[in-house]
Amino acid sequence: MNTELVTRAQGGDQEAFADLVDALADRFLAVSRRILGDMDLAEDATQGALLNIWHHLPRLRDPARFEAWSYRLLVHACYAEGRKVRRLANLRLLSIEEPGVLDDTGAVVDRDQLERAFRRLSLDHRTVVVLHHYLDLPLDRVADIVGAPIGTVGSRLHHATRQLRSALAADAQAPTREVAG
Repeated sequence: MNTELVTRAQGGDQEAFADLVDALADRFLAVSRRILGDMDLAEDATQGALLNIWHHLPRLRDPARFEAWSYRLLVHACYAEGRKVRRLANLRLLSIEEPGVLDDTGAVVDRDQLERAFRRLSLDHRTVVVLHHYLDLPLDRVADIVGAPIGTVGSRLHHATRQLRSALAADAQAPTREVAG
């Protein structure tokens, strides 16, 4: 991220902040959609994070740390949205693949099984998986973003991977139902 742009935005330059938002908005929306599994929630979390960035940007000490700091605010906004929804209903996971992609039947079944397994993960586990595997961030950066020790992040990733494998294995062993015609 351009530190000069961050510094200008810290000083109240709205045009510089608009440029930062342009650079972040699509990535933020994609990350929050994968964490929360719902486009409406993702939009709310993204908007909340961008608002928090604007409000707290003057207090950012090191403009070079802007990207990790901004992702931390996004993760916190996702957690807040997830808590709101959890009180009302279960989260619904949208497809990890982009809509409109044509698949053969086997790929659709595999994707559906992966989605069901991913849906079973806690918000903390989904967040670490998305940041590490979707954004391809190293664990030390993920730890910085979620505000947890690297050992905790590694443990969450390990447990999430184990839970995904167990869920996929359980789905594979589940008897299929014959449809009476």
